[in-house]
Amino acid sequence: MIPAAPLATARTRIRLGTEADAGMLLRYRTANRDHLVPWEPLREDAYYTLEHCRWMLAEGELAARQDRSYPFLAFTPDEDGVIASFTLANVVRGAFQACHLGYAVDARWQGRGLMHEVLQAGLAWAFGPLGLHRVMANHMPRNRRSERLLQRLGFEREGYAKAYLQIAGTWEDHVLTAKIAPSP
Repeated sequence: MIPAAPLATARTRIRLGTEADAGMLLRYRTANRDHLVPWEPLREDAYYTLEHCRWMLAEGELAARQDRSYPFLAFTPDEDGVIASFTLANVVRGAFQACHLGYAVDARWQGRGLMHEVLQAGLAWAFGPLGLHRVMANHMPRNRRSERLLQRLGFEREGYAKAYLQIAGTWEDHVLTAKIAPSP
């Protein structure tokens, strides 16, 4: 299910990216390369090219049409730049009705409540029109900003996974959290 219209917050417009957004996505990736390195998998140089951005955006559109993943970009209100991103990934239907959440914010917007604002809108869509029951988000124990953000959003700790993901070339432990859809 693709949202009929962009999600909106006080400071952003949020929508699935299209190939036409490749230039803005590349500027976002390039500007935030050093900022995000400690929190992401190792990236090949190709990741920071216009061609790769176009490919990723096309793959994202296909994944959304297939109800597998929803890679959202948060733009400035006039949509002239990307300032954050989040993905509702690994969507599982049937008895589970769940996904994993990943997110990132432009270094210039960090610490200003923007990611909280963006994820509130994204979670409302996930639990509303998308019809999910559970959204899972995991963070490294040393990432206190993500820990606080997830707590503020109502995520609860469910476990601890040793050597869970390879981040910046190292297998990192992660705290496992989840948020359940509000009761009707």
